[in-house]
Amino acid sequence: MRARSLLVVASAGQLAAGVAGQRVALRDGRSFDIALLRWRGDPRRVARDSWLFGTGLSAPVVMLAAQAALTTCLAARPSRNATLSLGALGAAMSGGYLVEREFRSALSPGGWNLAVTPIAAAGFALALAMAVLGLRAMPDT
Repeated sequence: MRARSLLVVASAGQLAAGVAGQRVALRDGRSFDIALLRWRGDPRRVARDSWLFGTGLSAPVVMLAAQAALTTCLAARPSRNATLSLGALGAAMSGGYLVEREFRSALSPGGWNLAVTPIAAAGFALALAMAVLGLRAMPDT
């Protein structure tokens, strides 16, 4: 598979994990919780906060929408801008997963959950793949 095709597949899979994370978070009231910054959403406002801040299991809706548009663009034709943008989104999402309490809990032995752990693990792995595949296209400086 060519690098472009791999990035499209990784991004589409990550997007699916993000949408699944959105659904579970909305259903269960899993608001964002970034302990590092002592910044936490209100479980009663997950739907509102999900647009700009994300949830405990997904990136913000605006990021997911941008990812969907970029993935569609890259699937249709080669695009250096879409490639680099998806790489940057993947890097940002990877960092977001690492600072999110829900993610760390889902991957800890005591926090395993049949609905949450696979979504979190797949989302993170595919975000890392996006970062590597997209950002390796950057020119050397």
